[in-house]
Amino acid sequence: MADAKGTWDSMREWIVEHKLRAVGSLWLSGIAGSIAYNWSQPNMKTSVKIIHARLHAQALTLAALAGAAVVEYYDHRTGKKADRYAKILNFDEHQQKD
Repeated sequence: MADAKGTWDSMREWIVEHKLRAVGSLWLSGIAGSIAYNWSQPNMKTSVKIIHARLHAQALTLAALAGAAVVEYYDHRTGKKADRYAKILNFDEHQQKD
């Protein structure tokens, strides 16, 4: 059981493998939450509520993209991504011949 991954590690690994899906779901949940919050404000026009929801979701998406960039940088820095690609690619087949 020492090799069992924790919930945090499993979640992080899924996010690393599915970055765009994670950012898209965060955007969708952000816009849904923002629309729900804005609809509780009675003194706003519908168009303003929709614009505010879009702006909130856009800010959340930018934060998620920045987070994905940090994860990508960390993976390149630690060499985990390079090790993963080394398993897929066989570099000996692609050596230049003199």
